[in-house]
Amino acid sequence: MKYTVILEEGETSFGAFVPDLPGCIAVGESRQETPALIKDAIEFHLEGLREDGAKIPAPHCTIETVDVESTVG
Repeated sequence: MKYTVILEEGETSFGAFVPDLPGCIAVGESRQETPALIKDAIEFHLEGLREDGAKIPAPHCTIETVDVESTVG
């Protein structure tokens, strides 16, 4: 399965979350490190759902980017 992951750059770290798996998050010190951390978090999250006998959510989120003109300035 492939889940959509959102990466966010903070002041001193990078965060990641999975819209299809509420509560599944990871924080890394670098952008390069964070995808591996969220992959581990997804696997751990799914394992917990299985152990609890819960349904595994199918991925349904997708990503789209939209260009807009900046009005700040």
